[in-house]
Amino acid sequence: MSVLSPNSVFTSLQQHGPFAVTDDPLHAGCFSVQTRQWIKDLHKDPNNITKYRALRRQIFEFLGVDCISQIQSLIVDKALRRQRSDRALRLLGNMFGIDGNLNEISSRVDEYARTADAVIHSITDKILSPYASHVEATNEIEVTNNPVELLLIMFNDDYHKKARFEARRKLILMTLAGSIDQRERETDIENKFSTFLEFLNGYVWSPNLKIGELDPVYLHSTHSEQDYRCTAVSVLTPKQAKLVQPARDNKLTLLKRRSFNVGIRKTPIYVSIRKKPPEAKVLKLLRKNQKNPAVAVDDELGLMAVLDSVSDVKAFQKHLTRSASKADSLMVLEDISDTLVEHTVYRGRAVGSSEKTAMMKFFARLGGMRVEFIIHTNQTWLNYMYQQDVAHNEYEVKRLFDTGVIELLFPMDIFHLKHLNTRNEMVQFFRKQIES
Repeated sequence: MSVLSPNSVFTSLQQHGPFAVTDDPLHAGCFSVQTRQWIKDLHKDPNNITKYRALRRQIFEFLGVDCISQIQSLIVDKALRRQRSDRALRLLGNMFGIDGNLNEISSRVDEYARTADAVIHSITDKILSPYASHVEATNEIEVTNNPVELLLIMFNDDYHKKARFEARRKLILMTLAGSIDQRERETDIENKFSTFLEFLNGYVWSPNLKIGELDPVYLHSTHSEQDYRCTAVSVLTPKQAKLVQPARDNKLTLLKRRSFNVGIRKTPIYVSIRKKPPEAKVLKLLRKNQKNPAVAVDDELGLMAVLDSVSDVKAFQKHLTRSASKADSLMVLEDISDTLVEHTVYRGRAVGSSEKTAMMKFFARLGGMRVEFIIHTNQTWLNYMYQQDVAHNEYEVKRLFDTGVIELLFPMDIFHLKHLNTRNEMVQFFRKQIES
């Protein structure tokens, strides 16, 4: 289900629905023309009436008021606003299971606000970088982290429509960030990440290497003129790479590799290990149209590996299983997908993914953890970086636009982006970067 559909869990952020931010703030007169029309529109869908009543109760309870008219007294009374803010922080602390005093709760809520800002920055700094002036956030909203202050902005006629929308957007993103933080504390993800690194350093990588020791090499690749897929690749030392003459259909790509030992054979491997940051998890919740991280975010821990050949990939998979046994844990592989072999088609379920994508993907359950593994050969990894319709930068653009996330966060009537045109222009922007 799209985040833009009528039954989306993010209805309150949609600008084409009954909860859209209008030119007039939410305290417009009860009998105004706008209010009467809004009530008529709301009654078109009984589900929206239920959502509205639940949302209104939440707002009133959060602000400690009984009706909309009382909200105006909070806007003008600074002392009362401070008192309600302290109360609201305690309510949030209990809801998200935050231990500590008021200052500690406030600090944690500030982190949620920074994550909300980081979500917007992660898009404007990359996916929409040429359109930064269109989507730049209002300064007053960026520096406001207090949830009560943000909520009151939505009712304040002194703020422009764009600022009031951004205040609402920030509040919703903060709520998602709070749910993610609560989930991380429940699953003890920080300790699991450290445990995973210890497992890799203690049992998987070559014991002859120091922790963090990497061997730099270059992949010298040739690419097709039609779709820029990799047609040939060789591994060069840095000294050999200096002798390569640049060409349009050639690429030199740096890899810093570790190694693992199987018997007396030493096998090089490039590895990228990550714990998905909070802003990436928030974006995933939006793409999946979910508010529950336990349902939507199943790849908190991940490892991407690149090896020279398919036989090396199989050797690494076998080595992982044996290494887990040495660490006194069974390792079970789940949700295996392997399209490294020719003539197999990638059946990606994610919006924006291409059936041309080749990789091995699985989840490994070991040591109380569930880790996502994505494994490439040199050739499939270069395609993952550079091939038309497959390149990760293109995929990022497509999945954010095609799931409706960009339109949800940057609606046309406020940010004046023509989303379909912008999507296609950004795909071409990244293609130009890759092929130039």
